[in-house]
Amino acid sequence: MSTKPDHSMLEAMALGNFARPFEVLGVQQSGNSRVVRTFQPDAEKVNLLDRQGKRLGVFTRLHKEGIFEAEMPPRLRIYQLEITARNGDQYRLEDPYRFPSRLGSLDLHLLAEGSHEQLYSVLGAHPDTLMGVSGTAFSVWAPNASRASVVGNFNSWDGRRHVMRLHPDNGIWEIFLPGVEAGSCYKFELLDSKGKLLPLKADPYGCYHESPPGNASIVYTSQYQWQDQQWQDQRKGKLGLDEPQSIYEVHLGSWRRNADGSWIGYRDIASQLIDYTIEMGFTHVEFLPITEHPFDGSWGYQPIGMYAPTQRFGDPDDFRYLVDRLHGAGIGVIIDWVPAHFPNDDHGLRLFDGTALYEHSDPRKGAHAEWGTLIFNYGRREVQNYLLGNALYWIREFHIDALRVDAVASMLYLDYARKPGEWLPNEHGGNQNLEAVDFLKKLNRLVHREGASCHAEESTSWPGVSHPADNGGLGFTCKWNMGWMNDTLAYMKEDPLNRQYHHDRMTFGIVYAFSENFILPLSHDEVVHGKGTLLGRMPGDEWQRFANLRAYFGFMFGHPGKKLLFMGNEFAQTREWSHDRQVDWPLLEFKPHAGMQLLIKTLNDVYRQTPALYEQDFSSKGFDWIDCHDQSRSIFSWVRYARDGSFVIVICNFTPVVREAFQVGVPEPGTYRVLVNSDDEEFGGSDAEKITELDTRGAGCHNKPDSLVFTLPPLATMILAPVSKAGQKQEQLN
Repeated sequence: MSTKPDHSMLEAMALGNFARPFEVLGVQQSGNSRVVRTFQPDAEKVNLLDRQGKRLGVFTRLHKEGIFEAEMPPRLRIYQLEITARNGDQYRLEDPYRFPSRLGSLDLHLLAEGSHEQLYSVLGAHPDTLMGVSGTAFSVWAPNASRASVVGNFNSWDGRRHVMRLHPDNGIWEIFLPGVEAGSCYKFELLDSKGKLLPLKADPYGCYHESPPGNASIVYTSQYQWQDQQWQDQRKGKLGLDEPQSIYEVHLGSWRRNADGSWIGYRDIASQLIDYTIEMGFTHVEFLPITEHPFDGSWGYQPIGMYAPTQRFGDPDDFRYLVDRLHGAGIGVIIDWVPAHFPNDDHGLRLFDGTALYEHSDPRKGAHAEWGTLIFNYGRREVQNYLLGNALYWIREFHIDALRVDAVASMLYLDYARKPGEWLPNEHGGNQNLEAVDFLKKLNRLVHREGASCHAEESTSWPGVSHPADNGGLGFTCKWNMGWMNDTLAYMKEDPLNRQYHHDRMTFGIVYAFSENFILPLSHDEVVHGKGTLLGRMPGDEWQRFANLRAYFGFMFGHPGKKLLFMGNEFAQTREWSHDRQVDWPLLEFKPHAGMQLLIKTLNDVYRQTPALYEQDFSSKGFDWIDCHDQSRSIFSWVRYARDGSFVIVICNFTPVVREAFQVGVPEPGTYRVLVNSDDEEFGGSDAEKITELDTRGAGCHNKPDSLVFTLPPLATMILAPVSKAGQKQEQLN
């Protein structure tokens, strides 16, 4: 619809208060003729050119602030503008108001119903060619804004120049800006429903952002050529539940740093991280949140740019390179993902269009007072689409193998960290956030459909977190076992003399071990906020502290459940983790720390090569207690079984007492090889038991048909496996 502008319209446009520029600017019908209008605040004169650059006429100034009009020749369709600026500069440009909408009817329909799985390819900023002209298409969801503009270093950050087109059925504003190239900085300038100017907003779908304090979004297009097709084909359709998963949790900004203390980029850190991960035998790397975040001290858990790898370490293709290289080395990639909340920075999602658009308007549902953050409105279809599309984005665009969803408990419970009167019950009067439950089920269906996994950091007794969504569960692939972590660390803090009174802390985990698909996490959360380090939790003198930790790691690797260790734990970091410095690699010059690192490497190697330690992690068929009642001596022993019936024996002694002639029952007679002894001298142990193989005694014990008798080392875990007949024959041949 064409509108002939009167003085009030021209005045509103000059002041930046006019929201229908496509009805006035560009080519418009005026009576029986056509005119072209343009708004050029810095122009002294504007000429109309044809596509060959021939001057066809001079624009007439309609308003002193730079609104011009010229008559359009009858047969002219494509034109350019020649601007003579007040400072004398002269340049040509394409008129953005002559271009049609880039959004198709299907896109608009899917966006309106909140079901667009590739909305990240539509919303945001996308370099494109339209009608033979290169530029960038911008779009943003702001249904309650009375005006939306793109501002950037290409238009002097002037919100009057590029006011966007509104699609009222879904609240999407969009415009194609010719000549805007990759690398351009931009934000969205919005007026609320009453015409009040809001703080400039970064693009919620921006895939690359400027560092603080600018925080602008950056136009970006990927040029990356992936090389991981073999990995993708190998992983297709696999969730890894019956495979070894030993996860190395990494904060990229503090794993290693340059000599001057600066961050190492995605590309430069790739070889170092890959070499170390392979050397140590981890199967996966899990990155603390990669998404853009304004505050270093949040470690990424307060994201602003959900669609952007943080610029701290490079651009998006640099991060693609890191993932690609990890896959090429056979290492899976997990990222921590935070759909639970977002920070209240002005340039972020808070009151995005002047209303609570992404968050709940009622702080009893929309704010985390404890964290000073805001909660996504999971009941709004567009917000669900934003988050679900984001999960798909990381899987499809960055080939991420698994998302670890942060703070799931805070999403599930309406009264999480709230006192009576500070929360609103659901429609049934309960404290379950039914909208979040619906969102999580949808999330897990989508992620699994894509062939990826989803891990829940969930600390409560919510039933069926890792059960299929179609069978009443939430549908996660795995759940972090926070109960196991808390109980076992509490046990290990006790003096060995007192451990007999806390024996159940180590056995209780088996009671519920097969109720979920558990990951055993010794994560970053256990080495911050005054908690100290894992080594610092261990009692006794220096030797005993290291021995305790070695025994504990052995217990962990022998226990049902996938494994996760935060960086620095593998060599017994002595200082609490800080995001401001790298972990203390110089500690490896000292034997106890080097021995701890070697133990983790050995445990990982044995773990990966021993199906009994991982194939039936989530089935009671894979576990059998030998003796869980040796309370007075603080000794635990059990069997782990693979699907083919092969097995290993795990024995833990959590006192500093050498147990001579220790007898333990075993399922079969024969020769048993010691796969791991955490008391070995090479790990820093006492070498109290030097044997590598043992023969059964022909006498039953612990309700098992046979037994082994040997010296059980102090503060140690041993893992033993029967020597197969094939293995014995091969040894004889050798």
